[in-house]
Amino acid sequence: MKNNEIRNKLIEKGLKVTPQRMAILEAIIKLNNHPTAENIIDYIRKNHPNISTATVYKVLDALAEKGLIKKVKTEKDVMRYDAFLEKHHHLYASDSDRIEDYLDDELNEILEKHFEKKCIPGFKIEDLKLQIIGKFTDKNAPK
Repeated sequence: MKNNEIRNKLIEKGLKVTPQRMAILEAIIKLNNHPTAENIIDYIRKNHPNISTATVYKVLDALAEKGLIKKVKTEKDVMRYDAFLEKHHHLYASDSDRIEDYLDDELNEILEKHFEKKCIPGFKIEDLKLQIIGKFTDKNAPK
């Protein structure tokens, strides 16, 4: 994603375009591996050494609140960030903490139909996503 596209996404969501927001959103997109805040800090410090840790956390919260990124919590309670916003699930490797996106329209349809039928009283479902936990056993597994 180019800088103009990142800038436009921030503007569309009503966020002021700042160098910090640009750098952090760009880092999440470029890292493309569900990075932690620490991964993002390490990445952006190379070109933006003056961005504070507190600023990174504030920007991550603002980006998530505006729907530009999603938070993904691992089984080890580590917060990771995802810039891929299409409906998808996650494959989570319990032995390595690796997370991969898993797209499956048929699974989405099954889940949606199941919960339409079940109708949980007093609860409105906003989103459905699975975290499928296991281990990657094949070197050709999604990367």
